[in-house]
Amino acid sequence: MKLRAIIFICFIGVILLGAADAAAKKAAARPALPENVEKRDVTIFCDGVRMAGDLYLPKGLKPDEKLPAIVFCNGTGGTKGGTGGRLGPIFATNGYIALAFDYRGWGASDSKLIALDKQPRPDAKGEVNVKTRAVRWQMDFADQAMDIRAVVSFIVGETNVDASRVGIWGSSYGGGLVVWTAANDPRVKCVAAQVPGMGGGRGPAAEKYAYSLATKQARGETESVPFETGKMTGKMATYAQMRVNPAKGIGYSANEASEKIKVPTLIIDAENEELMDRHQNGEKVAEVLKSHGVPVHYHVLKGMTHYSVYAEGFAEATKLELEWFGKYLKTAEALPSK
Repeated sequence: MKLRAIIFICFIGVILLGAADAAAKKAAARPALPENVEKRDVTIFCDGVRMAGDLYLPKGLKPDEKLPAIVFCNGTGGTKGGTGGRLGPIFATNGYIALAFDYRGWGASDSKLIALDKQPRPDAKGEVNVKTRAVRWQMDFADQAMDIRAVVSFIVGETNVDASRVGIWGSSYGGGLVVWTAANDPRVKCVAAQVPGMGGGRGPAAEKYAYSLATKQARGETESVPFETGKMTGKMATYAQMRVNPAKGIGYSANEASEKIKVPTLIIDAENEELMDRHQNGEKVAEVLKSHGVPVHYHVLKGMTHYSVYAEGFAEATKLELEWFGKYLKTAEALPSK
């Protein structure tokens, strides 16, 4: 019995050591934060809901020192520790204050709540006790556009941020969001969108479906917020946790919004884009901006697919983005703030 006990203890020890070793290797694989970069956890409020953010900034900033700022906006299923977490230290090292965040109901951010039963009359403090359901992992263009504007509002309130030099970066689904935001928020002075979905290729049938869905949702004939419905299909089915609500995208076309953009815009596409027709998305928006005389650069990553921009195309895309923001945000340092 003693021998069995010793063997069992040794076996457990091997498991624990193995787990510890695996954890150590995983931690070692994460790039260390550069010594000259500080990272802060921040809370951003949007319509009363807390969003989680990671703020990256150069260490040792003086109270009166003002730097340009960049907001990173995720693509489908992305969170602040992903691409934004990789880019944050890079941009901070290059003299920016950068902010990565999670949309409401994504990642570490709080969720909007839906009352499952009819609400009772609020008490004297306006409070009610109800059973609720958290709204998680929704692709909701209207809400996420609002989230981005809240993050821009947050970043311009940072002591060391020059509010006249705010840029936004977005990837994939987030690429369409930042284009729409740049068209509708005058505080945004420069944009970079990589492998962006701009809503190109959606025809009358898709619009008709969205309005029909909106009617059914309003009348309670289907889920007002998709939980069982709204699952992604085809090549996007890999995002099993995500739900899409076309009714909430009505009126939020990045393609159409691009007609109003006046600020410098960089668009990076993948030559072998497999999730959408890049000619009807990124390239089309670039052509619109060029026709209006807006500073625009359209770059195609040769031989790359959509997801290559996060892997073998990451360095090329990041270099272009640093150069773009450097040209249109950093060169403004010599100019007086408006």
